[in-house]
Amino acid sequence: MKRGLLAGLLLCAAVAGQAAPALKSGTFSPARPAPEIALTSADGKDFRLSALRGKVVVLEFGFTHCPAVCPASLAMLAQARRKLGPQAGRLQVVFISVDPERDTPARLTSYLAQFDESFIGLTGTLAQMAAIRKDYGITATKFAAPAGQGGYQMGHSSYLYFIDKKGMLRAMMPFGRPADEMVHDVNVLAAE
Repeated sequence: MKRGLLAGLLLCAAVAGQAAPALKSGTFSPARPAPEIALTSADGKDFRLSALRGKVVVLEFGFTHCPAVCPASLAMLAQARRKLGPQAGRLQVVFISVDPERDTPARLTSYLAQFDESFIGLTGTLAQMAAIRKDYGITATKFAAPAGQGGYQMGHSSYLYFIDKKGMLRAMMPFGRPADEMVHDVNVLAAE
């Protein structure tokens, strides 16, 4: 009887002592509330980040004329959603424009549909977008396009921000990480 009780206590202690799986992304320690985002989405509806509580949210800051980083990152996020299979509804990707002068709601909708129709695109006035970038520590700079291409390009920070189901900013993943790491982090946050 004593051996059974001791074995049971040891098993409970071992299970209780196991740490939750670690995130693959760099973590915010301690986690902090994600700054609110309140804009009109590309489909014309009022959007509030806080309305997504209960889902894991990944924020990406970018622009539709981005030649390489943004489309690669969005393709990886779309791949991660596919890998989640029936659990894909636990994840909401929100793409926030750093180029509101060119990224109209119609352009965002068309652009994001190439990757995943569930992705939400957000844009606003220059002042609104600058305030959101500041809240998240995102830099964005407009510069002249290479000779012969006309117009301008944008240079910007390339991180994905992971927000848990309670609206807490939990992790930041740099550009170029594989979809499997995104899936891992979404699963860890969704299981909490």
